[in-house]
Amino acid sequence: MSFQEEKTISFEQLPQAVATLIEEVKGLKSFLTITKSEQPESDRWFNLQELCEYLPDRPARQTVYGWIGQRLIPYHKKGKKLQFLKSEIDSWLKADKRKSVAELQAEAEQYVNAKKGGVK
Repeated sequence: MSFQEEKTISFEQLPQAVATLIEEVKGLKSFLTITKSEQPESDRWFNLQELCEYLPDRPARQTVYGWIGQRLIPYHKKGKKLQFLKSEIDSWLKADKRKSVAELQAEAEQYVNAKKGGVK
C-alpha cells in the first residue's frame, strides 16, 4: 500500500512517509533544474555593465554610450535605465560581418551574368 493512497499515516509509518516525501521533492527539484536550463538565453536582458562584459571586445561604458547616441546599437530605455536584449545584440554583432574575397567574386559574377547579354 502506498502512502499516496492512505489518508492517515500511523506513527510507525512516519519515517517511511518522510523518506518518500524527500525523494519526491528531489525529483521535483531535478525537474525544475532541467526545465530552467532548457530555456533559451536569447531573451535575456542586459544592463550596461553586463553588456560591456558580454561583448567580445569588452568596450568601455563611454564607447557604448557613443554607439547609443549614434543609434548604432539596439537598446531599450525604461525611464533613465538602459536595457539590451541579448537576441538583438547577437543579431547586431552578426550583421557587421565582412564578406570574403570569394563571396565578393561570386556576387560580382552573379551581377555580370544577370545583366542583359552577360559577359561578352
